[in-house]
Amino acid sequence: MGHTEREPDATIIEFPTNGVAGPLRRGADGVLRYGDLNPALTELLDLRVHSFTNREAVVEVGGPRLTYRELWHSASRIAGGLQDRGIGYGDRVAVHMPTGARWVQAFLGALLSGAVPVLVPDALPAAVADRVIADSSADFVLGPDGPLPDSTAYIDDGAALADPALLCYTGTAARQPVPAGVELTNENLLSAVSSVVGALGLPVDGMRNLVLLPLAHASGCVDQLLPTFAVGGTVVLAPGARSLAEVLLAERIDTVSATPRIFAGLVPELLARPAGAGVRRISKACHRSERAAAAAPATLTAALRGLFPGARQWSVWGATETSGIGLMVDDTELADAESTLGFAFGGTELALAGPRADAGRGELLCRGPNVSRRYWNDPGASAARFSGSWFHTGDLVSIDADGLVRADPVRRVSGW
Repeated sequence: MGHTEREPDATIIEFPTNGVAGPLRRGADGVLRYGDLNPALTELLDLRVHSFTNREAVVEVGGPRLTYRELWHSASRIAGGLQDRGIGYGDRVAVHMPTGARWVQAFLGALLSGAVPVLVPDALPAAVADRVIADSSADFVLGPDGPLPDSTAYIDDGAALADPALLCYTGTAARQPVPAGVELTNENLLSAVSSVVGALGLPVDGMRNLVLLPLAHASGCVDQLLPTFAVGGTVVLAPGARSLAEVLLAERIDTVSATPRIFAGLVPELLARPAGAGVRRISKACHRSERAAAAAPATLTAALRGLFPGARQWSVWGATETSGIGLMVDDTELADAESTLGFAFGGTELALAGPRADAGRGELLCRGPNVSRRYWNDPGASAARFSGSWFHTGDLVSIDADGLVRADPVRRVSGW
């Protein structure tokens, strides 16, 4: 496999899309794109609402349980309330509240109003959250206190694939007082959804996904919440649950999604009370920072295999700039998990940059329909990290002849 810094060759691995989009085709800009995406995220969700009207869409353990019809109706009334307050197409609406059913309603309400939701993680220190909201130029903030906007139901369905659909902040782009805002378009989000649905083979028979990832991150919102909705599944949230074992049994969970660190913290409880016999899918968001904080990947994989004997395990690696996806590996078949990041999937293509690129080692570059083109309000960082259609991840890796990506022990490019 040859690699050059200006025109890097690519390794492509494609997966079926399970009916969410058509086949991948290379565009005039050289990027692989799905050929039959819905024009906007709201249109895809609207179609699913009408297909799965009476199914549960979101369940908050100990809180609200909403069918697709109920969720869509409440979100459209929030959208109407935002419209009454002068919010419309292209405006920014910050969603700053804890994970729960209310978060989902607020997020969808912002989308349906025609605005661009700004995801503000609830765990951010107050001063940092305020700087993120100010940096985003948010026109309205949906916060944790008080009633949400409410008025006559409204749905803005005029967006296009190239239009911004989400502003998601990440702290890894640059060492600045304010995390960098990543602009994700409708095409980015819909492509990521299609890739996840196809790669994991998500069923349309009513999967029940216990999402333990923060919804204000790309890995929780884009890679778990939206794909589950895309197949008419149920997103189960357990922000205040005392016993995960009880949730697994009572909610008939067949899919569990979390970071390696979260899974590692749950192992002792589940060892004391096994309850994973019904789980069929384990999805781990393997971002670089998580590897240092969790148990060794091979050890964790073995522990989860014992707790969930009927489940397949996937590790998904990505950055906010790649919509949270990019590489994936089936852990149930993995012999060496310690440094493995995975294979490219969906429309993601890879390249290496640096003096050892021709030898299969260097900085990992990604491009694809899920990859952002720039940061919000930060041309300097955009110029440094985005080169044409390629995103410079800052991660040092090796890629073998089969396309398997492994992390380099040095981990990061100097300066990132």
